Amino acid sequence: MENIGFLGLGIMGSAMANNLIKAGFKVTVWNRSPEKCAELAALGAQVAATPAEVTSSCRISFAMLADPEAAQAVCFGPGGALEGIGAGRGYVDMSTVDAATAREIGQAVCDKGGRFLEAPVSGSKKPAQDGTLIILAAGDRGLFDEALPYFEKMGKKSLFLGEVGRGAQMKLIVNMTMGGMMAIFCEALALTAKAGLDTADLLEVIDAGAMANPMFKMKGAQIAAGAFDPAFPLKHMQKDLRLAVALGDALDQPLFSAAAANESFKKAKALGFSDQDFCGVFQAISS
Repeated sequence: MENIGFLGLGIMGSAMANNLIKAGFKVTVWNRSPEKCAELAALGAQVAATPAEVTSSCRISFAMLADPEAAQAVCFGPGGALEGIGAGRGYVDMSTVDAATAREIGQAVCDKGGRFLEAPVSGSKKPAQDGTLIILAAGDRGLFDEALPYFEKMGKKSLFLGEVGRGAQMKLIVNMTMGGMMAIFCEALALTAKAGLDTADLLEVIDAGAMANPMFKMKGAQIAAGAFDPAFPLKHMQKDLRLAVALGDALDQPLFSAAAANESFKKAKALGFSDQDFCGVFQAISS
């Protein structure tokens, strides 16, 4: 069986790599904090010392990094993924980055003779664990087809969106929508409490009508319990909102609601909630 690589074992990456290993694939892993490799090594994964060691030994390598800066560092840094690319090797970057970063990494991979696919995902910790992510891919169509058996173990739906950059743009738009929904939801909860109404009643009304959705139901219960353990860290949502607003600037598309939501998440970061779940923005909105 062909060996595949996986770079980045954070909240999302560790669950995704775990699913690949449990599906029977041979996986070589790397993470900046080596201790995070131990659990996967116990399941049978090989552990590499550098990203280059992964990409040079695997025909297809997947990367799941926190942000554009991390994605660039892992690709271009000393011992980085780019050093091991060549001879048709595939690099699938599943990180959430802006389109310019995706294109920069993609061009560098192709210039080395490799093949590139961006494939950011829609979903957080639980979908990553359950293998029900939505994968938003763009770039090399042949690599997409080759990667499908692996995508099918990580997600429930995989879309091919065309040229590099379109996957990044779609992911930012999706997360912009989610961040905006969370901001107005938290404002509604805060206003309900200030008016002396029962927030449990608001949650019941929303869940019974046309606005019902899994996010409001799940996050509403978390907020009510004051439980903000991160499934999707608040700092990453703010990063995605910032990048989405920048995309709007580049395309001359006004994004009034997204910009306002971004300010709420910025306030939450300033108050020290960066590493909490993104529904922790409620604490900033209700303060």
